[in-house]
Amino acid sequence: MTHAPAPPARDPGGFRAFWRVWVLGALLPVWLLTTFVATFARVDGNSMNPTLQSGDLLLLLKYPRWLRAWGLPTPYPRRGDLLIFKAPADSPYSYETLYGVRHRPYNVKRVLALPGETVAIEDGRVVVDGRPLAESYVNDGVLSDQPPQRVPPGKVWVQGDNRLVGESLDSRTYGPVDLRDAAGPANLRLWPNPGLVGR
Repeated sequence: MTHAPAPPARDPGGFRAFWRVWVLGALLPVWLLTTFVATFARVDGNSMNPTLQSGDLLLLLKYPRWLRAWGLPTPYPRRGDLLIFKAPADSPYSYETLYGVRHRPYNVKRVLALPGETVAIEDGRVVVDGRPLAESYVNDGVLSDQPPQRVPPGKVWVQGDNRLVGESLDSRTYGPVDLRDAAGPANLRLWPNPGLVGR
């Protein structure tokens, strides 16, 4: 009586083990990079005209935020940085409704005053600690005067470069932005016209 040859033993690791190693080896570094180092951000809207246009692609640096959160020395934030953040949760102007869901979208604005500084708007100019800012990056618009107010610790004062009436919701409307709600600076445009756009 002849017996059929036994089928070869299946490799218990085999293909699944290969896939696990490949997925972890390829996707884990990408996840770490985009979570803690840098990622892309796309501009939506006209609040940063003429510096940025809707559709521009920026490089968002996340590591300065993490360095600050971990108590390590970092120059972040700096005046002039283009900051990507969520507006304050206690402001009704911070929310949008998308597909029936209310959420706080990310924004991009320019940092004008840092924690502990006093900011005001006088005669249509932003004044920080008594000194008017030289803002060559803004378009021709009108700023309503605002009395001086001190920026609390851990927060920054942000405004859009588009100073035309109604074009930018920013700290003039919802107050200083908490750095815990910030994703990080995005001072480099990748497309179109690559180059520095902040500071």
